[in-house]
Amino acid sequence: MVEERSAGERQCRLVPPEFIAELCERYPFPDPRSGHSEGLLAYGGDLEAGRLLAAYAQGLFPWYESPPILWYSPDPRAVLFPEALRINRSLAKNLRRAPYTLTLDQNFAGVIEACAQAPRPGQSGTWINDDMIRAYCELHELGFAHSVEAHADGELVGGIYGVSLGAAFFGESMFSRRSDASKIALVALVDRIRAWGFRVLDCQAHTENTERLGAVLQPRAAFLDLVSQALEAPTRCGQWELVGSERRGKEGGDSGG
Repeated sequence: MVEERSAGERQCRLVPPEFIAELCERYPFPDPRSGHSEGLLAYGGDLEAGRLLAAYAQGLFPWYESPPILWYSPDPRAVLFPEALRINRSLAKNLRRAPYTLTLDQNFAGVIEACAQAPRPGQSGTWINDDMIRAYCELHELGFAHSVEAHADGELVGGIYGVSLGAAFFGESMFSRRSDASKIALVALVDRIRAWGFRVLDCQAHTENTERLGAVLQPRAAFLDLVSQALEAPTRCGQWELVGSERRGKEGGDSGG
């Protein structure tokens, strides 16, 4: 069972790979390698923290609008390798301007709620319902879910959130209320996890935005191998912080740990 820790205990610490392996034994999912390419692997269950972490560790994520919970592992999978981040001329110019103040893990609830409210092209609603918000906020309190926030004039104008296990970051959603705010938050996140030697940032499904930033499609089997290798590293559990120029969203963030 995953136990919630106090604010003082949420300072970053390393959780050994054995902890995630035990969760996977406790909450097994169908093997994604034998699933349909559309990715639906299972339905039902709950969003209890241990089950959610085990799902990500086994290559799945929840995606549904109303019960039952649907668990997916699509084939192919969109991934961004931190060292392959692509910054075009327009984004580079905005990064040099440093228009936003960036923070990490300072307003997780604000980011996920803004993502839930953001309009999505071709979608009538959002999969980020109240149960999902509560579940991921709990993961954040436990130190496994993280957010980067972009602020302008004291207002939250963009951000991204996701789940971190081992040397993998599983991106869930991002939002932007001003030009490039979510992209600049993503750049800061990539700078941070690259400095820690993360192997992959999971983008789940292909989008034009993530493709422009360097995301590529990987066969599901290759993605699952990536996750398996990433989980050999300990998990940085707790509150994360940005360092150096990452706080202003500039290019080439400080690579310190």
